[in-house]
Amino acid sequence: MNAELSLIADMIADLPRAVRAQRMVRTIRDQFNCHAVGLLRLEGDTLAPVAFEGLTREAIGRRFVIAQHPRLVSILSTRTPVRFLPGNPLPDPYDGLLDDRVGEPLPVHDCLGMSLHLEGHLWGALTLDAFEGKSFKATDIERLSAFALVVEAAVRVSRLEEENRSLRLFRGSDSIDRSTVSVPDEILGQSAVIQAVLRELDVAAESDLPILLLGETGVGKDLFAQRVHRQSLRHRGPLVQVNCAALPETLAESELFGHIKGTFSGATADRVGRIEAAEGGTLFLDEVGELPLSIQAKLLRTLQNGEIQRLGEDTPRKVNVRFVSATNRQLQESVRAGRFRADLYHRLSVYPVHIPPLRERGTDVLILAGRFLEINRSRLGLRSIRLSERSEIALCRYDWPGNVRELEHVISRAALRAVSRGADRNDILTLEPELLLLENSDRVIVHAPSKLESDISDQEQKSSSHETLSMRQATELFQRQLIQRELARFQGNWAKVSRSLGIDTSNLHKLAKRLGLKDAA
Repeated sequence: MNAELSLIADMIADLPRAVRAQRMVRTIRDQFNCHAVGLLRLEGDTLAPVAFEGLTREAIGRRFVIAQHPRLVSILSTRTPVRFLPGNPLPDPYDGLLDDRVGEPLPVHDCLGMSLHLEGHLWGALTLDAFEGKSFKATDIERLSAFALVVEAAVRVSRLEEENRSLRLFRGSDSIDRSTVSVPDEILGQSAVIQAVLRELDVAAESDLPILLLGETGVGKDLFAQRVHRQSLRHRGPLVQVNCAALPETLAESELFGHIKGTFSGATADRVGRIEAAEGGTLFLDEVGELPLSIQAKLLRTLQNGEIQRLGEDTPRKVNVRFVSATNRQLQESVRAGRFRADLYHRLSVYPVHIPPLRERGTDVLILAGRFLEINRSRLGLRSIRLSERSEIALCRYDWPGNVRELEHVISRAALRAVSRGADRNDILTLEPELLLLENSDRVIVHAPSKLESDISDQEQKSSSHETLSMRQATELFQRQLIQRELARFQGNWAKVSRSLGIDTSNLHKLAKRLGLKDAA
């Protein structure tokens, strides 16, 4: 036993958190000779996977509502290991999710689970599963208690690392707000490109610079704006979101800057604008490219001087607000066309960040699909719902013009079709490609996929083998991949690549040379 625990301790020492968790569950699976191991963290009324071994890739994206899973309720209700013997009638959360690849989805046959606690409080759970032909031994229950102590120690180390980071980030604050430590992150994905973006955003969030999020429709720019706010010094202040595309031009000024009583018909009382409401926090201007020109000049004054002026009021007011903006437009083209002020563009884009489309994120599509599958499983009252291997391939090959939003709709429609065609809600439901009905299914990735995918795969393998990149290396890797993809997309036309990425052409050439791209002239 001591030798086994020493092995686990060695495996988790001095490793990055994500690698540490994955290496740990892999080692536990080997030690117990079972098929699957899951480490799950408590997030409100759900359990969220931290690391899995032996389950389908989309399982990591799931969120298991505890009240809907009797086995999870039993595991969390006691501090001792819980075993569900073969033949137990309670459905298992992982039914159909074991990564067997032998054809039919298999239900869990034998299950062990144990709650995990930190500083006397429930933190999550560790689960071990086996399917037909494999069962746990009686001695495994005692062993699981010992292994859980090591897991709790590893989790405690990860929490201390996060709190140390928070101390560095929020130095000068009165104290650490523990509710902001390890905040549930709804930006799901393990690909190198998305992890590089998240690391870059976390660094940028520590400054107070205006950030401009660039990306196609449906990539979830609002989630990235929320992350910037959570990771910033302003995390205790409000996050106020404004959809600029939904602001009627006649009301836009009042909505943003406020008004005083009697300014216009219907102004029966003083009104605080959205900018003023974000005092001490962050203002997120979504679809900022849709702002009317008449409003852009007043917004520029706020960015320059930190002042606003309510409609009908003569005296300006000082405001302390951090600006995060987002657009799916090429704002440089809008500037050239006279639809967007150049001076405002430069004020908003002090730190531009490109959010990669779903087609560039490799198998992240399966993780996100898992999240939407679990939502629909709960919504439709299904025992289990999963993707077939053919469906997984189809999702990974599709071009996703509508990005994450389109993926959510595809999964929801497929689940509804399956039920409407007579699927038994008590069975393990498998979604085949015929149910996905991907629109324009010939829209598959055709622009230099092998190079990009191999780079991502190599990076993921490096991460799992403890060869992590520095912040600068990870950022440069992402930039290099992005420029190479756009060059392939526009057949080497640097001007088009510049417009696509929202970067001045001369700056793009300088960056390409620094990154070692041979064809950068």
